[in-house]
Amino acid sequence: MTLLELIFSPEYLEVMPDFFYDVLPIAILFGTLAVLLLIGMPIAFAIGSAALFTIFIDFPLDKAAILVSQQMVNGLNSFGLLALPFFIVAGNLMNRGGLAVRLINFAMLLGGRLPGSLSHVNVIANMMFGSLSGSAVASAAAVGGIMKPLQDKHGYPTAFSSAINVASCPTGLLIPPSNILILYALVSSTSVQYLFIAGYIPGLLMGLGIMIGIFLLGKRYKIPQQKIVLEQRPLNVIFDALPSLLLVVIIMGGIVGGVFTATEASAIAVVYSLFLGFAYKELKVKALPSILLDSVLTTSIVLLMIATSSAMSWAMANADIPNAIAEFVLNYSSNPIVIMLLMNVVLLVVGTFMDMSPAVLIFTPIFLPIAILLGVDPVHFGIILVFNLCIGICTPPVGTALFVGCSVSGAKIGEVVPKLLPLFLIMVTTLALIVAFPALTMWLPELAGYKS
Repeated sequence: MTLLELIFSPEYLEVMPDFFYDVLPIAILFGTLAVLLLIGMPIAFAIGSAALFTIFIDFPLDKAAILVSQQMVNGLNSFGLLALPFFIVAGNLMNRGGLAVRLINFAMLLGGRLPGSLSHVNVIANMMFGSLSGSAVASAAAVGGIMKPLQDKHGYPTAFSSAINVASCPTGLLIPPSNILILYALVSSTSVQYLFIAGYIPGLLMGLGIMIGIFLLGKRYKIPQQKIVLEQRPLNVIFDALPSLLLVVIIMGGIVGGVFTATEASAIAVVYSLFLGFAYKELKVKALPSILLDSVLTTSIVLLMIATSSAMSWAMANADIPNAIAEFVLNYSSNPIVIMLLMNVVLLVVGTFMDMSPAVLIFTPIFLPIAILLGVDPVHFGIILVFNLCIGICTPPVGTALFVGCSVSGAKIGEVVPKLLPLFLIMVTTLALIVAFPALTMWLPELAGYKS
């Protein structure tokens, strides 16, 4: 017996309007998800439960449970998913292997002569380390932890410095290799190779926008304008950082050149990170079990969300929810600009209270068909989606990057958020440029041979 048969009599179901059948699955899916999240249920279980109740509309409970289980298994039956645990292990090895210090020294070489130099160094270091580790939170912790003593020594304001660290740490999620772009590629069946290539310019623009914000706001927030000169020789700094920077060259060169796939590249990243950690003498054998345990825990959480989200995607497709939402949005306005604006606003709001992985898994099947109908390329839309969510993790109430950045610096969230607002506006402006000018995203993929 289905949910409708339990609640309504057969005679009433026969005269039920079609509108009811269109709205009910949407109401149950998102209503159940919202309620379960509000009462504190873990996201993965909330997603799976919402999928179960939605499937229960059309199937008996026992069959609905079997369908959910089958779709969870099918969702994990993908060779491409192997890239996620490998990149997670590689990121953890980089965090413990001494890469952050060398990249920060290299960033000082690049940005140390700019006014307000340590703030610019923070941004450049986050762009480099975030792209290597694939984690905004790890970047905020590693770079922020090393930069804070230097910034305190030279009199940099703690709150604004923390805001800069928080705003710039997500840049590495756009600059490849990026776990979140791999996740989008799996959900949307888009090429990881071209998504990686497409992320370079938007990621660099995000970082550049924050650096412009430092120039504009530096005097207002009393950032010291002196330049920092490294005691080390420039060639020594470059030599120390070069092996770490070569990782990006090896991974992207191999993927673009067709030498290996993104999955194989992730395994190479683990081996190379392990080698560098031991070569720098920063990584100890006794630290490997804890690194692997942390990686297993992170991977299990992500894979469980992918599994339950696959069940939710099937439930949405079975109930024709994406088409129903697409029709509603397209009926609301026929203007592509208005529709894209509406989707971006929704994604910005969603990003403030939901982590990136579940947001990508839930909203890609809903918004991607609409974007394609508007003529937006799936690669371009993937960058738009991730850019929106990058902004979201910097903002309360569930801004993981914000919480980590504040804990590292010791600043209070109430002090950091007002300083973060101007940078937030700059990031939104940069996002608007990415949306309005697709060539900023698509130029490099098309140069590499991508055809939409």
